[in-house]
Amino acid sequence: MRPTATVLVYSDDVSTREQVRLAVGRRPAADVPPVEFLECATLPAVLSALEEGGIDACVLDGESAPAGGMGVCRQIKDEIFQCPPVLLLIGRPQDAWLATWSRAEAAVTHPVDPVALADALAGLLRKRLAVDA
Repeated sequence: MRPTATVLVYSDDVSTREQVRLAVGRRPAADVPPVEFLECATLPAVLSALEEGGIDACVLDGESAPAGGMGVCRQIKDEIFQCPPVLLLIGRPQDAWLATWSRAEAAVTHPVDPVALADALAGLLRKRLAVDA
């Protein structure tokens, strides 16, 4: 098992980024490595971090402004070679179709449910790390 997994967290709201970090904790599940978070508040920061590489999964806030997480997800899926899996934070369960449109691999709703978020992120990391192995 790798020593750590890097998770990019994008939101224009610092409290949303903090909620994600607190919900996931140091390790979302026993069978995945501990996570290190890379926080981004702007689209250029997300694109720069993804171009540098080393990101194992992304958590994108669908309610961010001016660049919402759904549009960011769609853009990075088109532009980043071997884009890491994406977990979208959506405002309402009815927005799940938009998460599908954006090509996100998973979605959870606001407010952040720690169990649902950790489970979804652990699932994405398992798949990503299995591919890299």
